Amino acid sequence: MEPQLFERIYDSVVRREPTYDGVYYTAVLTTRIVCRPSCRARTPKAANVVFYGSLQEAVREGFRPCKRCRPEEGGTLRPDAVLASQADAIMDGQFGSKLTLQSMAEQLKVSPFHLQRTYKRVTGQSPAARLDELRTGETRRLLAETDTGIADVGKAVGFRSASHFAAWFVKKSGLSPTEYRSKHNEGGN
Repeated sequence: MEPQLFERIYDSVVRREPTYDGVYYTAVLTTRIVCRPSCRARTPKAANVVFYGSLQEAVREGFRPCKRCRPEEGGTLRPDAVLASQADAIMDGQFGSKLTLQSMAEQLKVSPFHLQRTYKRVTGQSPAARLDELRTGETRRLLAETDTGIADVGKAVGFRSASHFAAWFVKKSGLSPTEYRSKHNEGGN
């Protein structure tokens, strides 16, 4: 590799920029680990780094994929986008249960702080805001399209108490669940 190209790529490793993610892989000679150039792990010394054009090439040379940046996962998606996508999948599938930041973080094997910070950076909103949107959308759908009882609608979207559910829905829509259903059935939306 040309020294100028090496310096440019290594500079992006030092700054943890995703510019060369998926184009080059950073192999660290001392640890025998291969990372994405944007990996958040400690920056290796330039003398201990070799860049490969593919992950398979680095693995063939005896390097193992980093457990932090997981270069083998997500294809062109960055690790943060993969984490946000996995969090979305959990929320989509489990919004009707008692879902907390802690329980999602445990399922994803990351800290709650890391999940909160990363999810917000990738999506522009917190996991709680996304979960709230899912629950609001499903509540509106169930109230408008079904005759399910109000308490059962609340349970379906993750509330154990009908009064807590009703208070939450009033805050979200300005109407009680019964008023919302009546207004929607009249065609007022």
